[in-house]
Amino acid sequence: MARTPARVVLEAVLDPGSFRSWDTPALDVAADPGYAEELRRAREATGLDESLITGEGTIEGRRVAVAVCEFDFLAGSIGVAAAERFVAAVERATRERLPLVASPTSGGTRMQEGTVAFLQMVKISAAVMQHRRSGLPYLAYLRHPTTGGVFASWGSLAHVTAAEPGALVGFLGPRVYSALYGEEFPAGVQTAENLYAHGLVDAVIPVGGLREIAARVLTVVSPTSRPPSPEHLPADAEEDLARADLPAWDSVLASRRPDRPGVRALLRVAGYDVTPLNGTGRGESEPGLLLALARFGAASCVVLGQDRRGQEYAQPLGPGALRTARRGMKLAGELGLPLVTVVDTQGAALSREAEEGGLAGEIARSLADLALHPSATVCLLLGQGTGGGALALLPADRVVAAQHAWLSPLPPEGASAILHRTPDRAAEMAERQGVRALDLRRHGIVDRIVPERPDAADEPQAFLHRVGLVLAHELLALADRPDEERRADRLDRFRRLGLPGTVGEPGPADASRATSVAP
Repeated sequence: MARTPARVVLEAVLDPGSFRSWDTPALDVAADPGYAEELRRAREATGLDESLITGEGTIEGRRVAVAVCEFDFLAGSIGVAAAERFVAAVERATRERLPLVASPTSGGTRMQEGTVAFLQMVKISAAVMQHRRSGLPYLAYLRHPTTGGVFASWGSLAHVTAAEPGALVGFLGPRVYSALYGEEFPAGVQTAENLYAHGLVDAVIPVGGLREIAARVLTVVSPTSRPPSPEHLPADAEEDLARADLPAWDSVLASRRPDRPGVRALLRVAGYDVTPLNGTGRGESEPGLLLALARFGAASCVVLGQDRRGQEYAQPLGPGALRTARRGMKLAGELGLPLVTVVDTQGAALSREAEEGGLAGEIARSLADLALHPSATVCLLLGQGTGGGALALLPADRVVAAQHAWLSPLPPEGASAILHRTPDRAAEMAERQGVRALDLRRHGIVDRIVPERPDAADEPQAFLHRVGLVLAHELLALADRPDEERRADRLDRFRRLGLPGTVGEPGPADASRATSVAP
């Protein structure tokens, strides 16, 4: 496979003529004459003084820091000089509050420098994480090949990671594996496409598509201006409240229609600058949970959506989906982005694999992470809301519900089976348990209902536009509130839920909960 030169990457991702080098003369670390000769030949062949180019440029006018490896310089290996150049660039990006776009391609640690070069992974990883913890985005593009200590440091620490199609990406290079173990490494494992299948990279794209995805991500995570204050949404519309006052079982049946729009349709119709992310970043990818960066109107956010299309009887929502959601929670927290969670699930997996995969623990951790999350949070009950899998994404500053959405500890058939030893009284149980959106609003669980006229599946475009308008309004309204006040109200809301004298009452600092039906 042909290798993409560093300068081609810079030309592909940056605005024309915008690159400015930050490189100073490389440190002289070659005490060995043979190594010094290797460096001389590499410099002569590539026109570079080291295996790494750093600097700054712009992407659609937005200033960014860049660091790009050149494989033709001693296989892109990283020794003391290259590591120092990389760390100096990351530290400058952190000081100057710049996003970082990096593209490694490397055989790993520079063997000519031995253990000292190997230890450079420590300061590289520390510098990257200091940049991330400063609330600055880091994007990585893994090129063919990316292996060893480079993959195990800055190649694996990005908020968003893309890879070159067909690229060899792995920790232990196949040549080393063969020499150590006397056999070839299994084919098809260390490829960009296989890493994508296992949730380790977010996209597999050619270098020509890098600029577009980087621009979309940066538009969401690094907005250039403060979003406007939200427009006022009208309060209760009596005709919509009356329309919502239907038997609970009608909503349950409506939520189960196969043509009901889900989170993918919502992003397609009402979202802007949508960048889907993939998996946990730790070797898992479940289709039941969609993770994306997006905007609703002028409001940027991280979206964690239960995907009705990705959940089937044979593959319901499992613990890996909640670990993907928790990756999104961490991403939002680091970047200071609000969260939008979308609940639409027939229930979490009941299986040996789910139990051994720690489903209960993932539900508990998701509940705690959301309840204590530093960012603003909005939950959208879009369809079915069954059990702990639904509850795991519910705790939020504001909870919006589609008219036919519902929430219950079990599907009504299951509740009927427990209490009456038959599923045949499911409609009665749905009514008694108060699962529908209007009941949830009366109990103070839901703040706003988005009407369906008469059913989202019959008017998907209009319904999804209404949902998008409401989400934009809620996100912008939350952005105007002090963080500590907002988090305190969130905790107080769930602390008081269900206690005598508090049912359906707005919190003391959030009288806007009385506004409940969207336009």
